[in-house]
Amino acid sequence: MSRSLYPPGATRSSTEDFRRMRRVIAEDPDWYLNIVPCLSDLCLQSIVTNFEEKPMFEVLTPTHRDFVLERLSTSLPLHVTANLISDGVYWKRCCEERWDLCDVFHYGHSWKRMFFERHMENIIELFIPDVTEPKVVLDMVPLCKDYVKRLDISQLLPPIKEPQKEEEEYGSELASENEYDGPSMDHFDFNILLDKLTNLEELHLVYRVKQCGMNFEWKMFEMTDRDCESLAKALKSCKTLKLLRLHLSHIEDKKCRLLVKYLLDHPSLRELDFSHNVIGDKGARAIGKLLTRSKLEVLNMCDNNITGPGAKAIAHTLSNNSTLLSLNLRLNCLKDEGGQAIGKALLNNNTLLHLHLGANEVTGLTAMALSEVLVQSNTLKSINLSCNNLGVDGGKALEKAMSHNTSVTECDIRLTEVDEQSASFINQVVWKNKSLEQKTHAGEDKTK
Repeated sequence: MSRSLYPPGATRSSTEDFRRMRRVIAEDPDWYLNIVPCLSDLCLQSIVTNFEEKPMFEVLTPTHRDFVLERLSTSLPLHVTANLISDGVYWKRCCEERWDLCDVFHYGHSWKRMFFERHMENIIELFIPDVTEPKVVLDMVPLCKDYVKRLDISQLLPPIKEPQKEEEEYGSELASENEYDGPSMDHFDFNILLDKLTNLEELHLVYRVKQCGMNFEWKMFEMTDRDCESLAKALKSCKTLKLLRLHLSHIEDKKCRLLVKYLLDHPSLRELDFSHNVIGDKGARAIGKLLTRSKLEVLNMCDNNITGPGAKAIAHTLSNNSTLLSLNLRLNCLKDEGGQAIGKALLNNNTLLHLHLGANEVTGLTAMALSEVLVQSNTLKSINLSCNNLGVDGGKALEKAMSHNTSVTECDIRLTEVDEQSASFINQVVWKNKSLEQKTHAGEDKTK
């Protein structure tokens, strides 16, 4: 008697359902019940798998390209992908897999630009003189030069310090004093790179070592003379550079003058930031000369060692300058000698919009000099005199001047010993000027 294939007591309908549910399961761990993929998908997957050897990309339709880009490995060699794959989902994946924070807004909404700028920054920041081959950097240039517009270098490593022998430590009478057997460069040599980055517009540099720990030495946080000369020549060769920020690098007068020497008559430089260094009056005189032989619009010399004579040199140039829009001399030591010189120069200047003289040990004499500017000129938009001892008389002078002014929309006089009544009046005028400016802009937008 044959054995029934159906459960006992099963009805006809349940038997048919059971029959439809029956499957033959192959002994293949990769076997699954899904529908067989389309032939086109199989072909596209084959392109993805073999992309490095045969990058068949141009022949694909836009839809097929999207399919491939969403599946390509982000570890493909850059010489394959750099000039073949355009900005979009692939480079977004590359960035997000490599870095935790990816704000594409700061890169002109371009994922490809973000990737190549940050990739080049990482190479430079980890470059060790006489250890890392310059070829590592130079091989990247053809791949990234069209996309790198800004470099923000947050550290520069010095050469590896070789352990000294005891006789070397105490000196040898036989060794020549002029003989030098050290590294060829103290930090990365920008002279090999900047002239090749034909789209570079911004360069932010700090000569320091991050996370040095117990290996700390002061020389890790300063630019050497050789570094300065190399960088200066590199800056001159970079004709597209618009913004240079070189801060926290212990730049003193000698280095400042050398850098300025090579920046004179630069065709595109518009913003210079030498903040948080040790530049004194000689360096400030060089900066004054640069203002006469450049088209600088923004100058930041915050937190240096500039005193009255240096400020006078900048002021002398300022009286004849027609390009500078913003001047920041905060945290120097101009005193009234420098502050009054700046005020006098502004009587002949019709372009400067923003002035910062905070924390410069100026007093009411400087406030009075600037009050004349506020009465005679409606050019200045913002002025910062905070953290100075302007006193009651200085506050009264500013109060009287502001009653005639319609242009200043920011006036910071905090911590200046100004009378509360004067400060209140000045703030009211500033608020009134700001409201008037907003209404003017709103009216202009409606007419467009």
